[in-house]
Amino acid sequence: MAGSEGEPRRTPLYDLHREYGAKFGPFAGYDMPMHYAGGILSEHRHTRSDAGLFDVSHMGQIVLHGADRAAYLEGLVPVDVVGLPAGRQRYGFLTNARGGILDDLMVTNLGDRLFLVVNGACKAADVAHLRAALTGDVTGDVTGDVAGDVAGDCRLEVLEDRALLALQGPAAADVLARLAPRVAAQGFMSVEEAELEGVACLVSRSGYTGEDGFEISLPAAGCEALARRLLAEDEVALVGLGARDSLRLEAGLCLYGADLDETTTPVEADLVWALSKARRAGGARPGGYPGAEVILAQLAEGPPRLRVGLRPEGRAPVRGGAELVDEAGRTVGSVTSGGFGPTVGAPVAMGYVERALAGDGTGLSALVRGKPHAVQVTGLPFVAHNYHRG
Repeated sequence: MAGSEGEPRRTPLYDLHREYGAKFGPFAGYDMPMHYAGGILSEHRHTRSDAGLFDVSHMGQIVLHGADRAAYLEGLVPVDVVGLPAGRQRYGFLTNARGGILDDLMVTNLGDRLFLVVNGACKAADVAHLRAALTGDVTGDVTGDVAGDVAGDCRLEVLEDRALLALQGPAAADVLARLAPRVAAQGFMSVEEAELEGVACLVSRSGYTGEDGFEISLPAAGCEALARRLLAEDEVALVGLGARDSLRLEAGLCLYGADLDETTTPVEADLVWALSKARRAGGARPGGYPGAEVILAQLAEGPPRLRVGLRPEGRAPVRGGAELVDEAGRTVGSVTSGGFGPTVGAPVAMGYVERALAGDGTGLSALVRGKPHAVQVTGLPFVAHNYHRG
């Protein structure tokens, strides 16, 4: 839903958020709920114990059609799309010529098409990047609507009038199964079409909190009715972006624009697990995407820096942007995300440090308002993942 020119956009649930007393803030060009009356701490804990309902309709939703869709997308990402089974999704990245991450995204094989979910702040740039590849203009700027142009047999469709809900937490499967019993049998990272409240939805068992849960893509017109139906269940509460951030930080999950950007490679970000074997050296289809030479070299030789967890001493949080220094006062990295971890009961942070200093237990200092604050390098995640593995 578009706002007036120069004003933030609104999701289809804007009026529902207001009804529930949301505190709004700008995010990715949208007026988004940051938290509700109970506050971030309560929402965070409720998601860990029961089920939180998140409005993530600011995310971009894109469909690729045509017989060559998988081969086309593999020319832009370092993951195995050709071998992705129908009904499954995979985490991946759009990369640039330096191996940096233009965006991280989810890729789903729906059998006759590919479905992509991209970050809200990046979706316009992502669509331009995808369209440029369709026209062969991968280094230039693309303007106008060229979605009908093809690379081989591949066509791009941007889903504009679409919403996205996330139901996350240990009670999520039981709640959703009351509406569509078969979803309880879904495995982690599986996707299927299901009817919820009389609306055809695309349901994936995945999420951004470290908990079991589902993401539900559906027409914008049916979004409010489904949200109200879910909120009628005792276990479900609305959760804003504030708790979404603290939950993903405890789970050691990256936020694009903070922990990932165009200067960061997937290897540096410690996301090697997402680089499919088929696209690595010796694999069935190695390289062939922007920045492959840089990424493959870092896989073989190691990156200059690594993303790590950080545990600040005391109770004061260390925020993103803080410089990291060694005992000699030499700058060795920076904090990219930080805050208080409600489940941990202490401050937690993530950042990048020189590879030689990335081992667990390494002591460093974060400069907070110019003063050194002791931190210790630690493994991720801070809170164990509870994904459904059945």
